[in-house]
Amino acid sequence: MLRPLDIAAIVAYLAAMIGIGIYFSRRNNTTEEYFVGNRSFSGWVIGLSMLGTIVSSATFLALPAAAYVLDWRQLAVNLVLPFIAVLAVLIFIPFFRRGKLTSAFEYLGMRYGTLPRIYGTLSFIFLQLIRMSQILFLVSIPVQFLTGLPIEVVVVVAGIFIAFYTIAGGIEAVVWTDVVQALVLMAGCLLCFTYIVIDLPGGVTQIVEAGAAENKFSLGSFEWNLNERTFWTVVILGIINWLAIYSGDQNMVQRYLAARSTREARKATIIYSAIALPMWTMFFFIGTALFVYYQAFPDSAIAGLETDQVLPYFILTRIPAGLAGLIIAAVMAAAMSSLDSGINSISTVTVVDLLRPYLGKEYSDRFYLRVARTVAALVSVLVVSGGILFSRIEKESMNDISLIVTSLFGGCLMGLFMMGFFTRRVNGTAATIAMLLAIMFNAYLGFGLLKWLPNAWTFSVHSYWIGALVNLVFAVTAYLMSFVIGTSTRDLTGLTVWTLQKSRGRTEDAAQLTSSVSTQD
Repeated sequence: MLRPLDIAAIVAYLAAMIGIGIYFSRRNNTTEEYFVGNRSFSGWVIGLSMLGTIVSSATFLALPAAAYVLDWRQLAVNLVLPFIAVLAVLIFIPFFRRGKLTSAFEYLGMRYGTLPRIYGTLSFIFLQLIRMSQILFLVSIPVQFLTGLPIEVVVVVAGIFIAFYTIAGGIEAVVWTDVVQALVLMAGCLLCFTYIVIDLPGGVTQIVEAGAAENKFSLGSFEWNLNERTFWTVVILGIINWLAIYSGDQNMVQRYLAARSTREARKATIIYSAIALPMWTMFFFIGTALFVYYQAFPDSAIAGLETDQVLPYFILTRIPAGLAGLIIAAVMAAAMSSLDSGINSISTVTVVDLLRPYLGKEYSDRFYLRVARTVAALVSVLVVSGGILFSRIEKESMNDISLIVTSLFGGCLMGLFMMGFFTRRVNGTAATIAMLLAIMFNAYLGFGLLKWLPNAWTFSVHSYWIGALVNLVFAVTAYLMSFVIGTSTRDLTGLTVWTLQKSRGRTEDAAQLTSSVSTQD
């Protein structure tokens, strides 16, 4: 159970989050402030906010658990992060920064038209709702373990708390709480590692030697077998995953847009990428260290715990009161930073992509600000409801639900952005036809995997490859359709890698003209 000093540390952390939300609530008078903070953030702030958003509570608990029970093979998915970050810095960020965009899906509208934009928006919303519900449920498991409260109570209280400062403070509250949460996260990670090392007689050397003897540092088999979780399979999946996040995830794109300049957005991405990979590696090292620790100091209670409860158990039993509370706050911070970002990003795309284009200027900006806060409240209710639902079903059923939703809505979103960025041929009609075919193919593969179709109607494909195959089908179909339908008639200036330089040239010419006029005046 939690000790008084632990409770004090957690309460102090939660009070700080509420204080940040209240402070920034007074400064949100326009949608521009609420969605992108007047585009005024510096690179280091955005970089830490990215870190807080991407590293969830599932990461904090699941990665050490994976290393504790098996090895480091799941780290391979993140080894490609620096390479994709280079693409983001050189290519993706200039695309989204070229105009005063607020949503990633505005780009799809400019590049292809209405249907791909709506598809991208709805796909993001549904996937985020499922992801956030899972995160809220997963963080509630260790909190329930530590407090003894019913899990439904934990889910509701946590959901209401996060919703309050997110709805009140908008993106500024989200970004600054993410910064605090990222710092708490890093401190908690280092504290866990330090106390394990201090207790072990041989320190880091003992962890490395004992872990190596048990093959705990393995990155998986290096055989070329795409139906197994080999090193190469996980790396390819990592490329697909990080391409999708850096090129079209609203949580990431919204931070590109909230930076005060393209340079600061690039700096943020570099800072995030430079910190994230060492942090993930540290999570795995903590898992291996825990394995070695409980070999050196056997504890009968460990046998009765779930794998992801081993780290919370160590925190409560081996780390001094107060510091343990700080680490528990770090676990909570990892969840909160992912959830607040998701709530704000869904309210953003709902207003920017689904309402404002059709309601237009008939309504004031203050009206859209009220709508954004209302949407954020509704999203919070849905996430809390989803968290409670996940708490009442079997984990296998939870995985099935995730698979179904991903199959229906995860689809070809990455392909839409990639074909938009890197081709001039594919127009809106070709993209829309290919998108519809890819969605049907995605549903077909997903239902086949769930055994919802007769065996004679399906072909065997591992679940790892559904996303890759669907995006491949989209890309090939869209490109071939472009030869039948014809190339795009839209003005693609600034919308592809082949026309971005023209956009820069026009911007420079306009700046020179403005300067000349000002001089003449």
